[in-house]
Amino acid sequence: MSPQSLPGARERRVRTGGIELCVAEVGDESRPTIVLVHGHPDSKEVWTEVARQLADQWHVVLYDVRGHGRSTAPTPLRGGFTLEKPTDDFLAVVDAVSPDRPVHLVGHDWGSVQSWEFATVKRTEGRIASFTSMSGPSLDHFGHWIKQRMTRPTPRRVGQLLGQGAKSWYVYMLHTPVLPELAWRGPLGRQWPRILQRLEKVPAGDYPTSSLPNDAAHGAWLYRDNVGARLRRPRTDAYAHVPVQLITPTGDIFLSEKLYDQLELWAPQLVRRSLPGKHWVPRTRPDRLASWISEFVTANESARAEGRPVQDTAPTGAYADRFGGQLVLVTGAAGGIGRATAFAFAEAGARVVAVDRDAEGAARTAEMARLIGSPAAWGEAVDVSDEQAMEKLAEKVAGEYGIVDVLVNNAGIGLSGSFLETTSEDWKNVLDVNLWGVIHGCRIFGRQMAERGQGGHIVNTASAAYQPSRALPAYSTSKAAVLMLSECLRAELADRSIGVSAICPGIVNTNITATTHFAGVDAEEEKRLRKRASRLYGLRNYPPERVADAILKAVVRNQAVVPVTPEARGARFLSRFSPGALRGIARLEPPL
Repeated sequence: MSPQSLPGARERRVRTGGIELCVAEVGDESRPTIVLVHGHPDSKEVWTEVARQLADQWHVVLYDVRGHGRSTAPTPLRGGFTLEKPTDDFLAVVDAVSPDRPVHLVGHDWGSVQSWEFATVKRTEGRIASFTSMSGPSLDHFGHWIKQRMTRPTPRRVGQLLGQGAKSWYVYMLHTPVLPELAWRGPLGRQWPRILQRLEKVPAGDYPTSSLPNDAAHGAWLYRDNVGARLRRPRTDAYAHVPVQLITPTGDIFLSEKLYDQLELWAPQLVRRSLPGKHWVPRTRPDRLASWISEFVTANESARAEGRPVQDTAPTGAYADRFGGQLVLVTGAAGGIGRATAFAFAEAGARVVAVDRDAEGAARTAEMARLIGSPAAWGEAVDVSDEQAMEKLAEKVAGEYGIVDVLVNNAGIGLSGSFLETTSEDWKNVLDVNLWGVIHGCRIFGRQMAERGQGGHIVNTASAAYQPSRALPAYSTSKAAVLMLSECLRAELADRSIGVSAICPGIVNTNITATTHFAGVDAEEEKRLRKRASRLYGLRNYPPERVADAILKAVVRNQAVVPVTPEARGARFLSRFSPGALRGIARLEPPL
């Protein structure tokens, strides 16, 4: 590990079981220690950026596991990687870097698989204060997961087995004699950095190191020495004796999220978190990982100091494990559906950027979002119809808060009146906000999501876009365009793991009626019509909070078109199966 990649790194050699481990340390040694354990085919350099961000607050230790990086390999290789031996290595490292204080353990991929062993065997009790796991299950838990689905098969369980079996294709390949070593020391080893950059958008930097071919070849024995034996005869006492934080990348191509069903049975003190990302999140999402690791360590250190059980610091809403820590930007957030949506994501633990033309309203929404449960929230005053302003907003958000994980294009204005009485200026105003505002958001923030390469989701509020209306020709046209834009984007961005949903609320009790412009009438008549429309919407009294719930559900399920209210669902049904009836309804005079 070069000093340029991790400033201030100190290296030492630790001998254990006939091998030498290369250990690197950064940060103040008087602070609590965090030990980062890498996976296959990595070396400790996979953690460089995470370690750099943690080092300001903690004593951070990284080491090359046996046979990887600058650590030596056991002789012979066969039998040299059974989980008992990496456990010996871990204890030797801990004794060297933190002899008098338990460490906080973090593992990724096979580093997590090994760390589950460390966190569940009796000889490590008292040496580990907490464990953060990502992209690597316990082989014992995995073995019980398989047995449960084989002994009590249901269509759902069989589907889960087949799904994970397909994701685990590489495991079978690594059990093949000789061929994996030849591939890693040959063409696969040479192409691996480019494969990671193309498929996972992993930045190069100091990773992977030149030792990759040998690391990967040696690491094949982790699979051969452990997978078959543990899956056939999993331990029955593999209970975590420390608090566990599980971080699940939702786009992991190697591991199904279903692997962690009922993990609470094995890890009684469990905190779950999810984030949009693929397998190599230590390289692609180091900021989010560093924040969560630091938060978890802080909570555990406080609990230890006060002699009390660790309290779950993660959000507890219905979607807390799905949105905790994610960055969500909502336009039109000063009131109505936008404000309710910002609050719903805040309750689920998301960081929220509340955007609106009303600066004070956006600030109030952000303040309330923090009180509700958002770890951080900001209010931004922006007119979504202003392309340059949206560009500046995106630049600021990316630079100060990060790349947006979920974008909710909700800002909109109302316009009522017959087509012949609607002026070209009226048309421009409604299209600038309702359509161009969505286009700007999708294009600018969608591009950032795509360039990051770790997925995301875009939600566009399309009202009842499939329902014609003689009273709302301009408004309905703008929303119909948003619906088609959403459908087109969904097709285009699917390959980039970015979902797109069109939300069609219907009649919802918000303040849009109080600001709706009525074409072709004087100010006094417009005031009367606004009051009447507001009264009718109030009588309907469908709360925006239910639309917000539908938005969160649409993101979790990656739904394409979501009608919310009963009348929206009814209109959607008629548009598909009886469009003539819908056209007939459109001819009726509205009750205004």
